Amino acid sequence: MPTTRIALANLPFPSTPEQSVTLACQAIAEAANHRAAILCFPECYIPGYRAAGKNVPPPDPAFLDRAWSAAASAAAQANLTVILGTERLLGNALLATALVINPDGTLAGFQDKVQLDPSEEATYSFGDGRRIFHAGPVTFGIAICHEGWRYPETVRWAARRGAHIVFHPQFHEAEPGGYTPTTFADPANTFHEKAILCRAAENTCYIATVNTASPGSPTTSAVVRPDGTLLCYQPYGKPGLLTADIDLTAATGILASRFKPE
Repeated sequence: MPTTRIALANLPFPSTPEQSVTLACQAIAEAANHRAAILCFPECYIPGYRAAGKNVPPPDPAFLDRAWSAAASAAAQANLTVILGTERLLGNALLATALVINPDGTLAGFQDKVQLDPSEEATYSFGDGRRIFHAGPVTFGIAICHEGWRYPETVRWAARRGAHIVFHPQFHEAEPGGYTPTTFADPANTFHEKAILCRAAENTCYIATVNTASPGSPTTSAVVRPDGTLLCYQPYGKPGLLTADIDLTAATGILASRFKPE
């Protein structure tokens, strides 16, 4: 049974952009110690997702270049593929994105966030287009936060093009009066984790969702099998790496391939 070990960086929200780089590089080294082949970070982990009350400094292209270079060096030293939740500027447009870094430290490219939540439109701009990436025997796609929860086609697009797994970097913290779960996809909780189970089952591919660690978090990091059953999840609010061994032969994509657009 051919398996690949993945890791999800369920880390605390960084207090500064500089700390985000430090914590990211530490997580890359730790993932190597766990013999992971691919490591994924939460949405916009560098420099930090621009949520209300987070006071993330204005976008800084020079900082981002330095941060990406540091992460690339760490990836090369660790010899693993990194999916780095970050942001980037295209002209005056700020995009939420994921930078894929190859095990030799070269940059494979970006998957920008194409579908935005209405609350994000004052901060981020819409990206354009989707991509498939490769890490050794693994073919994967990326659907960022709101995309994976509310827009099934973002996952289906990758599965129809051979993705064994779709990574889902997210940012989701507690809201006042919100329910605090202790088990994944708790019926009393919001729809978000249940949607992740559906994305896997309806496309016959793995889904790996990764959130930051925060008190009362309504969602956590988890890996879901291609039949829609839960493989593993990180305890809510607990920082650390979640690792999982995925069986590539189980990710057939057969249900995604049978989809016939109207």
